[in-house]
Amino acid sequence: MLSRIHSTILQGIDATSCEVEVDISRGSLGSEGLSLVGLPDAAVKESISRVQAAMRNSGYRWPGPKVTINLAPADVRKEGPSYDLPIALGAMLASGELDGRKHGQFLILGELALDGRLRPVRGALAAALLARREGLRGVLLPSPNAREAAVVDGIEVIGADTLAQAVGFLSEELPLEATAVDLQAVFEEAQRYDIDFADVRGQSAAKRAMTVAAAGHHNLLMIGPPGSGKTMLAQRLVTILPALTPDESLETTRIYSARGLLPPGQSLMATRPVRTPHHSASAASLIGGGAMPQPGEVSLAHHGVLFLDEFPEFPRATLEMIRQPLEDGHVTIPRVHSTLRFPARMMLVAAMNPCPCGYATDPKRKCNCTPNAIARYMGRVSGPLIDRIDIHIEVPAVSFGALRRAASDGMTSQQMRDAVLAARRAQRERFGPNATTTNASMASRQVRTYCKLDPAGETLLKMAMTEMGLSARAHDKVLRVARTIADLDGQADIAAAHLAEAIQYRRLDRQA
Repeated sequence: MLSRIHSTILQGIDATSCEVEVDISRGSLGSEGLSLVGLPDAAVKESISRVQAAMRNSGYRWPGPKVTINLAPADVRKEGPSYDLPIALGAMLASGELDGRKHGQFLILGELALDGRLRPVRGALAAALLARREGLRGVLLPSPNAREAAVVDGIEVIGADTLAQAVGFLSEELPLEATAVDLQAVFEEAQRYDIDFADVRGQSAAKRAMTVAAAGHHNLLMIGPPGSGKTMLAQRLVTILPALTPDESLETTRIYSARGLLPPGQSLMATRPVRTPHHSASAASLIGGGAMPQPGEVSLAHHGVLFLDEFPEFPRATLEMIRQPLEDGHVTIPRVHSTLRFPARMMLVAAMNPCPCGYATDPKRKCNCTPNAIARYMGRVSGPLIDRIDIHIEVPAVSFGALRRAASDGMTSQQMRDAVLAARRAQRERFGPNATTTNASMASRQVRTYCKLDPAGETLLKMAMTEMGLSARAHDKVLRVARTIADLDGQADIAAAHLAEAIQYRRLDRQA
């Protein structure tokens, strides 16, 4: 007999259809054996031993004498243990041990333990989205993945703890309730933060720059001695960013689901992610890649913040790879068999010391670095990459008085966030309520339309271009930042004061 089970192939962060076919032949002598075809990887090939043990320990019989299992389409490589459950159910259907047609209404995936328990798998959210696209009734998968898949509307999500439960549900002998998730409650709970910009003493200028960066979605580079608060500032940036929209949350969750990085029991990425890779991270871990490409840190920071501390310590070749995501908002990874594209629309926040020892700008610590050593250190980050960072700021050492002050400077996360949200509202009115454009992502034509200057501004910008040697890209970035500063001030036009502040944020531009 022949059976067919709907399952899925996870390619990057997307799921495509896979049909698990099981054929049982009771032919003549010499036809015994088991064949698993359809480009399975080692984990899939090993699944047969797991499936046979799980079925035996659950009270079911592995059919025979000859079993052929095909994972279609046969020209796409299959990887991972998520085919255990569909193979087991397909074998039971083909042998007649499982009756009914309910299996054809569900997309099925799951890893089996030897005792028949179901273990969670990667890509449950992508599988649920595929089931909805294919017009299926729902998905049947391990219970730990149920809340993750249940965020997709319009389908039933059935979570099972064991192989026996899955069999009972499909044979209609055991009713299992569909999993439901209250998305509003998830979002409300997620918007509470334990950190606040009020915790950062002093650094009013840095907080102002953070507000500008958040308001326009600008990339930012902080330069300062150790202990000046750069990491504290970066960690608190998400507290002033707008809340994730449902679409943004779903897209970010899909990336974490494909990597298997969703915390247990969490159904959704309801807060903007903050990724902080170490400077020893490889290019593949930062950008993404591998034999079967996986999203890297820049994609895991999608709709959030990528914080690169000790910026010059990253290998230069690795840093150069983030130039494309900064411009395009996605990562493209070509392979012989296919080309995968991962979203990577994140805010880059980088931090570095002013010199190798770190104390060149610290008035209380002596710096022994030579000018040549400082130049070599700063030169580890290329000019083209610096050009793509909108805001460069100095974060000076904090004085004793500022540290011991009883109250903060009044710039709390809530106050800064209110200003950011007002500026974002102005951008939605400018670009349209459904547009994803922010000031930082304006195209050149939009810059010419929305960043017009008065005569005083034109003169100021001309002087900056001449004296600082700004590139054409830096020219546009100055105008985009000035547009954001004007939005924070509630002004329709860019004034010379807005432009002057934007120019002050380009301190690392190098003379051509």
